[in-house]
Amino acid sequence: MAADGTWTATVTTGMGVQETELDLEVDGSSLTGTSTAHGESVPIADGSADGDHLTWTTSITVPIPLKLQFDVTVAGDEMTGQVTAGHFPPSPLVGRRV
Repeated sequence: MAADGTWTATVTTGMGVQETELDLEVDGSSLTGTSTAHGESVPIADGSADGDHLTWTTSITVPIPLKLQFDVTVAGDEMTGQVTAGHFPPSPLVGRRV
């Protein structure tokens, strides 16, 4: 799997469409990087890579403080999956490598 690189992702939430930029680096089964949205850049935590399946969390403060849980699949230059924000239901994510 080649998830390394910069991605733009769109998450469709109950609060509207949210855009984020992801900088990802995979080393074996470990995933690290950053997520940037609303001018806030936060580190990826608990990142895991299993083939083309990636999971990680981030903690944001903008627009409101939330822990986000990402669960995505990468296929070439495309990413699909979902993001769970706190106690809200999962929201679909689509992304593309920059």
